[in-house]
This record gives sequence, structure tokens and C-alpha cells, in this order.
Amino acid sequence: MGGWAPASVAGDRFKLGSVLESGALLLGRKTWDRFSRVWPQRHDDFSKRMNAVPKLVASRSLYEVDGWSNSSLLQGDLVQEVTRRKQEQDLVVMGSASVVRTLMERDLVDEYRLLVFPRVLGEGGRLFEQGTAPIDLRLASAEPAGAALLLVDSRQPAARAQLSA
Repeated sequence: MGGWAPASVAGDRFKLGSVLESGALLLGRKTWDRFSRVWPQRHDDFSKRMNAVPKLVASRSLYEVDGWSNSSLLQGDLVQEVTRRKQEQDLVVMGSASVVRTLMERDLVDEYRLLVFPRVLGEGGRLFEQGTAPIDLRLASAEPAGAALLLVDSRQPAARAQLSA
């Protein structure tokens, strides 16, 4: 998992619950590629849900995503498709930092569920890169999740905040 996540990360550590019943996963090519080599071979309850959920793959280089059930390539522009689909269902992005950053730039992220590990690497990619505009988050919950701490932070995109003011 890229060196930052211990092998003990398994099951529903992000507390996705019913989102996997009615929503869809949105994954970038690299994350989908890694996940498609792991999840289809797992058969516990959470893995069955991961394998059953619709998976939308944002990629400019893949032409087929047959390696993992219920996967399809996201057609068209990422931002336009996410904007449209968010009106119909919840979308969950796992990993896929480039996808998240694109959505962050367009104010399309409603909630962050972050697993924080007590491990110092001193290197590696960052979700919030240097130069990222400030984001106001509200801590909704914090709880142990195996070897990590699950932080759920919610936010109200600026456009919606202006509408409700």
C-alpha cells in the first residue's frame, strides 16, 4: 500500500457502512490497479461489499477495467461527471491523491475520512500539498481504527455555504 499503510489495514476502517450499498467508489488508475490485484481474492464480508460496489475509474491511459467486478471507466471530464453523479449518489474516493486534489480545487469534497498512523516516514506524497488553499474543517469524530486513528472531518463547500447563508 505505498509504504504508509501497515498490512493490518483491512475491513471497514473508514466506517463506510451503507455508503457501499448505495454509493460508488471513484478511483484513479494507480489505486484501481493496486486494489484490483488485492480485493477480488478476498472473501470476508467487507471484501464482498468492496467487490460488489460500482467502481468508477478515472484514467486517461486505461481502455478496459475488467480485472475487478463492477468497474467501469469514467467517461468524459472528471469534474463534470462528479458534479453530475453527486446529485444521484455518494461517491467515495480511496487513495487516488490526484483525483482528490482535482476535486478539492473545484470544491467538490464534502467530507474527509483520514486514517492517521503513528508512523513517521519523513518522505512521501502528501494529500494537502504545500500551497494548498486553507480549508475549514469541522471534526465530526475521532476514534481508534486498529493501528490508526480515524478522523472524520466534514466541510461545507463554499458554493453551498453561500446558498444557505
